[in-house]
Amino acid sequence: MSAVAQTGTAPDALPPLEGVERMIGAIVLSGATFMTVLDVTVANVSIPTIAGDLGVSPTQGTWIITSYAVANAIAMPLTGWLTTRFGQVRLIVTSILLFTIASWLCGLAPNIESLIACRILQGLVAGPMVPLSQALLLTTFPRERAGFALALWSMTALIAPITGPLIGGWISEEASWPWIFYINIPVGLLAAAVTWQIYRPRETPTKRVPVDVIGLVLLVVWVGALQIMLDKGKELDWFNSGEIVLLGCVAAAGFVTFLVWELMDNPHPIVDVRLFAVRNYWSATLTLSVGYAVFFGTSVILPLWLQIQMGYTQTWAGLMMMPFGILAMFLAPLIGRSIQRNDVRVLASGGFLLFGVVSYMRSCFALDADVWTIAFPTFLQGAANVMFFLPLTALALAGLPKERIPAATGLNNFMRFTFGAFGASAGVTLWDDRTALHRAQLVEHVTPYDPPTGAAIDALQASGLTAEQALAQVERMIDAQARMMGTNDIFWISAALFVVLAAMVWIARPATGFGRSSSGPTEM
Repeated sequence: MSAVAQTGTAPDALPPLEGVERMIGAIVLSGATFMTVLDVTVANVSIPTIAGDLGVSPTQGTWIITSYAVANAIAMPLTGWLTTRFGQVRLIVTSILLFTIASWLCGLAPNIESLIACRILQGLVAGPMVPLSQALLLTTFPRERAGFALALWSMTALIAPITGPLIGGWISEEASWPWIFYINIPVGLLAAAVTWQIYRPRETPTKRVPVDVIGLVLLVVWVGALQIMLDKGKELDWFNSGEIVLLGCVAAAGFVTFLVWELMDNPHPIVDVRLFAVRNYWSATLTLSVGYAVFFGTSVILPLWLQIQMGYTQTWAGLMMMPFGILAMFLAPLIGRSIQRNDVRVLASGGFLLFGVVSYMRSCFALDADVWTIAFPTFLQGAANVMFFLPLTALALAGLPKERIPAATGLNNFMRFTFGAFGASAGVTLWDDRTALHRAQLVEHVTPYDPPTGAAIDALQASGLTAEQALAQVERMIDAQARMMGTNDIFWISAALFVVLAAMVWIARPATGFGRSSSGPTEM
């Protein structure tokens, strides 16, 4: 490896920012994070509109979400190498500018194929933004306020996915769906300019290092194959299809080969999988990733159910997600301070249990559910998200040496985003499957010899409908009830998973505060 000296200063040699400069720096970095994470869900409630305009089904339209999330996840592990090669500040500013250009191209896309391609590009260039904003924000504040810095970052990272449906729905109704991408242009240009102005003197040293090309290719192959398999599985009847079997084999073989390659004596691995030898890191990262997958999968399904089944407009479907932000904004700073003093496992476990309560409440929804019945669990969810997301992030990084933090945050975010994309695909597929199962079971009882069915048809005919119209109305009622029962199943399963995750938290060793644990980094 040949090293080329560049201008820059090691982050530890620089003092934290002060006063107005610190405040502006924190705002602009949080804004960059918000913009990136917002685009994960900004299209959620707009999928029916976008799919209709581009001539595809809403189920196919979910590729707009998952393509971005998977591309974003794949690009994250490259952050460490890119930072070493180009420097933190140059990299994040370049990423913001390229993200802005990709957003503009998404708005111009004339068909679903080009939109998905632009979303992949958007996700790839956005990959370094999340871990870099987190790393730079931690250098902006003094060490004793690291918990607050992490709370500020996590608050934007958590509120953005919930704000996305509201912004996307409102823009799609008041203007047109391309504007959900065009709004990134002024925000991106401003964020890039301010970030460069404030952080340019704090550029990190750079050197030329080789990139792990084989590791990168293997990563793209197995993650891409698995995501395509999940997205196409229902359409192709899963493992009754040769294409799905092939994708599954490619994903499995690619993952094993990738793991073996990264564990070899490679001085510059694309993913530092040896981090998973640290007990707190692997347990916290895995628990956080699975929890995010369940959260993100239900976050995709809920607005779709509100529009498809409950007749909500895009704006109202987005508004129903907004109560989440109330508790999240108030509790994030408090949780950030409390992790400096308390065992974070208690907070994370409590967050998952509260999430289980929220999911159970949603599993009791009915077709006559009113606005308050739907909004109250979302209000509670804000507390649940902050209680598990922030403590588990701190737990994963507890005790790691500073030089491993960039790789650790990149891998942690890669796992979270990848699991989130898988959760969205698996959730929608399971939702449709459970709906189809319930419909088949309900239809079995719709016969001329079934008294309730006969009574319903007689009542409909008595109201003025013909026999054919009455049967059509009964069929619509069956479809609505089947979809409702399928939705209840999804949330009931989610509740059970959150209870399991509350127990998984305790695999980690005790840890209090950010960047330290009771016994240091613990190897398996």
